[in-house]
Amino acid sequence: MNIIVPIKVLADDQDIVVAADRSLDDSKAHRIVSTYDLNAIEAAVQLASAHEDSKVVCVSVADAKADDSKLKKGILARGVDELVMIADDACADLDAHATAAMLARLVDGLDAADLIVCGDGSADNYAQQVDVQLADALDLPVVTAVSAVSVEGAVATCDRMLETQLQTVQVDLPAVISVVPDIALPRIPGMKDILAAGKKPSSVNAASDVAAAVVDVVETKAPQQAERKMEMLDASVDGDLEKFAAALKAAL
Repeated sequence: MNIIVPIKVLADDQDIVVAADRSLDDSKAHRIVSTYDLNAIEAAVQLASAHEDSKVVCVSVADAKADDSKLKKGILARGVDELVMIADDACADLDAHATAAMLARLVDGLDAADLIVCGDGSADNYAQQVDVQLADALDLPVVTAVSAVSVEGAVATCDRMLETQLQTVQVDLPAVISVVPDIALPRIPGMKDILAAGKKPSSVNAASDVAAAVVDVVETKAPQQAERKMEMLDASVDGDLEKFAAALKAAL
């Protein structure tokens, strides 16, 4: 079974600098894999391990900083068999439509996929759009919010954890699914995994052309910091419980 996992490489939010005008500077930020995609990778690897002759390939479209040896080894050390990436500053800040179009081109250039496993969203924008738009671009069925998946023959059985019920659906392969974080806990690669990752195939290319965005980002800023009032009350002091109750009532 050939499983493809699209992943998003983004700036580590701990390295992003917020300027006085609330603009964001990620020029010195390290690139990391979106946390939601780590769950997708683990789910794909576990599924592949249950089926002989299976392969997991990660694909990504990101800026030039994604072409980082430590980052690539970190991906391959998680049980992934191959990494195919476009790393080009022309692909920075693509919207969901353009990202899905670029990912579809990568997928079309690989061996035919039986299953494409996406994360539930991205750790930065969390638009939850790339999975469905990728399925549309590839003309494949899509199942979202998957909390468990199994494959028998050419059919995938998916559990979907909805707000008030657990739904089980079946979809013919090939198909696209997006998985919730609870589906699998990402593994922590050991030294053996990291050393083996250096021998796995990895392909990084520039973008020959970039798909057009349909949504223009006008501005991105940090939220305005609001001053917070903090008042400490001591339950052992007479009248403080009444003050707390009154303050709580006023806040509601």
